[in-house]
Amino acid sequence: MKKIVLLVLTSVLILSCNKKDEVKEEVKKEVSEKKQFEMYEMSEMAALMEQMYVDNQRLKERIKSGDTIGQFPQHFMKIHKAVMTDESENDDFFKEQAAKFIQEQELIYKDPKNAKEHFNNGVDACLKCHEVKCGGPIPRIKKLYIE
Repeated sequence: MKKIVLLVLTSVLILSCNKKDEVKEEVKKEVSEKKQFEMYEMSEMAALMEQMYVDNQRLKERIKSGDTIGQFPQHFMKIHKAVMTDESENDDFFKEQAAKFIQEQELIYKDPKNAKEHFNNGVDACLKCHEVKCGGPIPRIKKLYIE
């Protein structure tokens, strides 16, 4: 009798452990299906702003070292037409700030004697817009200032 009871208990224990493993596998499968990797696709405006940031890092170094400044990058003008992640963000405020940014950027090349001042004014325009629209890049933008 003891052997039968022991056999039944052992069987129950083994079956219950197998059941838990099956449940765990099901849960893992459901979680992995939900966590499908989604590739982030940058909007045209985000890509343009990344390029403008890199261009301005290089320009900052040229201004600081007294090198020739070169020509105004015409791709900056795409700021007026580039597709944004959220098109509702392309409002009058954005358009005004974008125009101020472009104006200051152009002045760097037209008035190289005051390039530092115009450059920092362009950074100001970026910050004013990003304080209202998208605050994420503010710490990066602040690093552009020329002391």
